[in-house]
Amino acid sequence: MVEGYVAPGFERVREAFAAGLSEELGAGFAAVRDGEVVVDIWGGWADRAQTKPWTRETIVPVYSTTKAISAIVMAWLHDRGLLEYEAPTAKLWPEFGVHGKDKVTVAQTLAHMAGLPGFINPIDPDLWLDPPACAAALAALEPLWEPGTASGYHPMSWGYLVGEMARRASGRSVGTILREEICAPLGIDFQIGTPESEHHRAAEMKKPTRPGDFNEITPALKAAFFSPWAAPVRGSAQWRRIEIPSANGHGGALAVARLYEVYATGGLIGGSRVLSQEAFDALTKRRFKGEDLVLPFNVDWRTGVIGNSNRFYGPNVEAFGHSGAGGSVGFGDPVAGVSAGYVMNKQSHHIMADPRSLKLIEALYSCL
Repeated sequence: MVEGYVAPGFERVREAFAAGLSEELGAGFAAVRDGEVVVDIWGGWADRAQTKPWTRETIVPVYSTTKAISAIVMAWLHDRGLLEYEAPTAKLWPEFGVHGKDKVTVAQTLAHMAGLPGFINPIDPDLWLDPPACAAALAALEPLWEPGTASGYHPMSWGYLVGEMARRASGRSVGTILREEICAPLGIDFQIGTPESEHHRAAEMKKPTRPGDFNEITPALKAAFFSPWAAPVRGSAQWRRIEIPSANGHGGALAVARLYEVYATGGLIGGSRVLSQEAFDALTKRRFKGEDLVLPFNVDWRTGVIGNSNRFYGPNVEAFGHSGAGGSVGFGDPVAGVSAGYVMNKQSHHIMADPRSLKLIEALYSCL
């Protein structure tokens, strides 16, 4: 059964969501247009045993959909002069500037151009559960390609690089800034670093039945995804509690839609200015467009968010978005003035462009 709210004229979205719910375990979809919530619906189950209904209060890890939210925090720091996109990352973080990484900029690091998609040599996967130690280990690595010359998606490592830069720039973590400066003032229920008091609200995840369709397994791809140490064990209390700005943001569809509203409005959420126009322009500036060395796509990398050249996030190439492992999506479209979030707990093998979210996005645009 589908629960929640749909504004008049957006009934097709509810119909599409209801039609697809049989393919889900549990899920939510939300959309905001011109500052107004026009869709906020959910349904299904929050647990694999199908005993706990998905409710308005259910939160779920959105994996890499977290990245473009963390990028907003980095733009917030840039807006206040605490972070220079065009400065070398090593200016903030001297230990980073070894093995030819001394010239790679903050913006290039945010655009997955630093050459550090993961660890090519074995590590204890629990290193990912110690962010300061993991950041230091990444900083000491030799890059897998010449930094600044190409992009190669950093699925996990991106968050540790960003988290360390934010800490050194401001003395606060990405999750703390997000909570104190954006989510709490605007009433948005999203966390990077979820306290144990909220863990009972988190949906159980059902893993995909097969891996995604990647290209030939290169050293970069092996480091990013295809090694036993490429990621920590997910879902533990410790994993939820620590901050991984690339991978463990928790929230519902409405929270994702509201945060991605920044990308639809030039820096506003619900009419409140989060970023100046200059900071928004810098956040959404193209940093690299081309064949990614990890993802099997030509990717339009901005400063931590993806330009919609592949139209994964609606029909307008001017939109910006990000996808998360298993199917979650957030995007903002400044042409249509709409942002949306899709979350679920039954993960698919699709790397991006999950058919479930594409159907919902198509239904949404049919109502605009």
